[in-house]
Amino acid sequence: MSTTSPDIPPATDGNPAGRPKPAKKMTLSARLRAYFLAGILVTAPISITLYLAWLFISFVDRQVTPLIPEAYNPTTYLPFALPGLGLFVMAVVLTLIGALTAGILGRLWVRTSEGVLARMPVIRGVYGAFKQIFETILAHQSNAFREAVLVEYPRRGMWAIAFITGRTEGEVQNITEEECINIFLPTTPNPTSGFLLFVPRKELAPLSMSVEEAIKMVISGGIVTPPDRRPLEEQKIPKVSAATYEDLDVLREKDRTPVLVTKKN
Repeated sequence: MSTTSPDIPPATDGNPAGRPKPAKKMTLSARLRAYFLAGILVTAPISITLYLAWLFISFVDRQVTPLIPEAYNPTTYLPFALPGLGLFVMAVVLTLIGALTAGILGRLWVRTSEGVLARMPVIRGVYGAFKQIFETILAHQSNAFREAVLVEYPRRGMWAIAFITGRTEGEVQNITEEECINIFLPTTPNPTSGFLLFVPRKELAPLSMSVEEAIKMVISGGIVTPPDRRPLEEQKIPKVSAATYEDLDVLREKDRTPVLVTKKN
């Protein structure tokens, strides 16, 4: 006759009933693999960043250093090269040019050179476009690429990260009933290419993440996702949805008035 109580299951593997088994220890190979991956995680970002910085500095040095006269070139008197010399010289030269153009003679020279370029059929278009872009990006009062937003693209129900570049003006805004915003929609993993879209302001959902965090998310293809730093109350309340349009089609009459009709199954 068994003396084991029917309410208590028998012990297994030498452990009393109900007591959890001890955690399985990692093998030597698994531990070495974890250490190896941790080493890659620590060294890879630093190494890649330093390597790209070195490539940029070396490229500038190769272009600028040969232009320095030998009498003023430190490498003429030193038995070794000075990394970053060309980058330093370029920064000094650009600063001096900016200081000179701030004066009367500098502004006169800029107006004269721009007048000459404006008379060249092809060059004037290229110069004017690049000048306007750099003035917009480098202006202290500019808000270009200062805010990340969420926009429905390429269709309803699909979302993409974009960056506000300004408020729509001119003919594009005048023929549009809604107030539109210029946004730049970058591509992954190269955010320097993308699409310029004119989107109604009400169609944009502002994001609390910074522009740098949004760019990291775009470059990584969503692998690097910044945390939601909004209050918990706001995180629980959705702000946008495409469900309203799932059973509706959009028609446009001759006067371009949007009409919503039920889809035909």
